[in-house]
Amino acid sequence: MVERMIQSLIALFSKPDETDSAEHRHQLDLAAAALLIEMTRADYVVDPQEQQTLKDVLASALELGATEISELLELAGQRADRATSLYEFTRLINDHYSAEEKLTLIECMWRVAYADGDLDKYEERLIRQVSDLIHVPHKAFIGAKLTVSEAVGAAG
Repeated sequence: MVERMIQSLIALFSKPDETDSAEHRHQLDLAAAALLIEMTRADYVVDPQEQQTLKDVLASALELGATEISELLELAGQRADRATSLYEFTRLINDHYSAEEKLTLIECMWRVAYADGDLDKYEERLIRQVSDLIHVPHKAFIGAKLTVSEAVGAAG
């Protein structure tokens, strides 16, 4: 189960094929990273475990080094700071991600939320909101939550 989740993460953040432009892929990566950054901020607590999980998810999925991940997070953080809503990120995800990629993003958000061992109501609310905005069915939203919580041994 964990192996399937890791493979899904890799597929979500995989390098674009030759028909996609590098800039387009970069914008999609920034949008996904910005949503994951918002996840770390949802409970108003800067948690080192959530920050590390965020970096780990991005590093393994994108196959980037620490410097590149830091740069991506810096840019995504700036975009998240300037954003007036989640729409600018979820619109890109909606327009360009498959249903499977959307679900993988939701699983990533659950992983970050559970990283500190405590699922906060604001974290769950954010994931629910993003799920609705990117049209992930409620059953899949709950399934992703259960999959991740079982994988990390969390209750909730």
